[in-house]
Amino acid sequence: QVQLVESGGGLVQAGGSLRLSCAASGSIFSINTMDWYRQDPGKQRELVASITSGGTTVYAEAVKGRFTISRDNAKNTVYLQMSSLKPEDTAVYYCRLRQRIYEYWGQGTQVTVSS
Repeated sequence: QVQLVESGGGLVQAGGSLRLSCAASGSIFSINTMDWYRQDPGKQRELVASITSGGTTVYAEAVKGRFTISRDNAKNTVYLQMSSLKPEDTAVYYCRLRQRIYEYWGQGTQVTVSS
């Protein structure tokens, strides 16, 4: 089994920064992909950014140039550095781990950006 624990969410003013962390534990394979998703109430969950164990990254257009995803493979941890935050970035942010045919989700962390 795999457990994911997110941290780092909170309340920030527009233009500010936050750093999210997601620590994975359990049966982690060396080849995997870790993603950040977000979901606003009443909306679909959307991909924010993704990073493979080899370091290849993908970003949603809405966050390109403002968010940076990174990972520490030794710690099985993925980070999301969020800068120039906007009110529309307000959502619950979820971490996902994909390995082989399996996927695992964290419990989510709330990010609220005030205008």
